[in-house]
Amino acid sequence: MNESLERLLARLEGPMRERTESGLERTLGARAADDGILDLCGNDYLGLSRHPAVVEGAREAVRTWGASSSASPLLGGYKVLHAELEEALCRWADFPHGLVWNNGFAANSALLGTLPGKDDVILADRLVHASMLAGALRSGAKLVRFPHNDLESLERLLERERGVKGCLWVATESVYSMDGDSPDLGRLAELRRGHGFIWVLDEAHATGWHGPTGAGLAEEAGVGREVDVLVGTLGKALGSAGAYTLLREPLLRRTLVNHAAEFIYSTYLPPSAAGAALEAVRRARALGPAGRAQLHGLSRAWRAAVGRRVAGVPDGVSPIIPVVLGDTQRVLDCAAAMRGRGVWVGAVRPPTVPRGGARLRVSLRAGLGVAELGRFLNALEEGLR
Repeated sequence: MNESLERLLARLEGPMRERTESGLERTLGARAADDGILDLCGNDYLGLSRHPAVVEGAREAVRTWGASSSASPLLGGYKVLHAELEEALCRWADFPHGLVWNNGFAANSALLGTLPGKDDVILADRLVHASMLAGALRSGAKLVRFPHNDLESLERLLERERGVKGCLWVATESVYSMDGDSPDLGRLAELRRGHGFIWVLDEAHATGWHGPTGAGLAEEAGVGREVDVLVGTLGKALGSAGAYTLLREPLLRRTLVNHAAEFIYSTYLPPSAAGAALEAVRRARALGPAGRAQLHGLSRAWRAAVGRRVAGVPDGVSPIIPVVLGDTQRVLDCAAAMRGRGVWVGAVRPPTVPRGGARLRVSLRAGLGVAELGRFLNALEEGLR
């Protein structure tokens, strides 16, 4: 072993030992295709990842286009199928321009890392995804984070930054991934009209679950036209893989195509993912308001049932239910006991959530019934003992 490698390993050993001893080390566990587990951990909110029509969409794309796009988008990887997906997403959310990405992290990081400049100010909710923060920090813009969903604090910051030399940006999510809660999008739209900022809204966890056509919470709140850039993913409710940005101004899309490294220098999204996503968009739209009302009722019922056993379960209708236990080891032990009973929930610990906020993250999906709720509650009670 050479001297530089020895120094590297010595440098890494301490932080990893500390993480392991504090119960915060992340490890990988490979799952079988059909393990019989009641999966309440993933984000397949509409249950589309195994829907026959969505699977057939992927197969047809492979038969037509092959298993890989085989190139970066600017060197032939961008296929007619990708363009069709962009157009379908734009029609769905009523945006004129769109761009498909390999994954959600790349979409957010590229967006906020490429478009803001050094004279700009980005105001971001304290709990926005790490991908947004990565891009904002790379951009050279001034990044200011406001307390979670505290729009009064945001308004004060907007007043303070009114004379910014460059552009003013506000970055929020519509449904937050660890708490399953939402900001007041109507109030955010009012603030945008009053202060003229560029609004970037991440709808990753709202797509399919919210809105008359499932386009997201901005559609449900009637503020879609106020959003300048909407970010969504194809790998959650749409059961595929990849992500998208929808944009009001064509120059923003052109700039990303020409300057976003995440888009330019990577083999593009495989045709199978695009084909599956196209069919999933059709299925999500076809669910309709009545279908989404059933999903919201499912969320209320599960929250009420869990709340009778664990204090502090928040009200809401999103597919994400946080069961905050606080202590990291208790969360790990509870999740392990539940897996032993055939139920998989997320065990989320710092630094993903704040210290003292360790939790079970329960992800709902269409098709869950009374039997699944009973199975989950029995496993939860076992885990909490």
